[in-house]
Amino acid sequence: MAQAPRLNPDSNRVLSLPSGPSCIDDARLHAALKYCSPSTYEAACQFRQTGRPADLRAVVDGVIGRYVEPELRPHLAGRGDELRLIEDLGLDSLTLMEIVIRLEDVLPISIGDDDLRRFRTLGEIRTWIERHVASLASVVPLPQT
Repeated sequence: MAQAPRLNPDSNRVLSLPSGPSCIDDARLHAALKYCSPSTYEAACQFRQTGRPADLRAVVDGVIGRYVEPELRPHLAGRGDELRLIEDLGLDSLTLMEIVIRLEDVLPISIGDDDLRRFRTLGEIRTWIERHVASLASVVPLPQT
């Protein structure tokens, strides 16, 4: 039986995700990510199967990238946490709301209006989502080897 990867190299815990049908058969996930890149869908499938934080980050970046103007998307490639949502990525409050709705459709999170208003940078969104997904997942100890 395969185990989910560690949350971080110093952690002795892993995310325990519910098992279920193949992600490929998940019509809801496919519909939610319809206009995102194929790599975003693949990352969402991988995250659902493994719980790897790197896949979670790829999902977040892919969803945000879908709403960023094409000429500004190269900024996301550097994955800079300091990128400002409004000034650097050209997102407005309505677009941020659309991003949140899309992320809530794909990930086991619910982002409140107060949290949404506090997001100023890409790093703040990433960190908030990573913390909340980790806190919602069951945490189990790794077997001792």
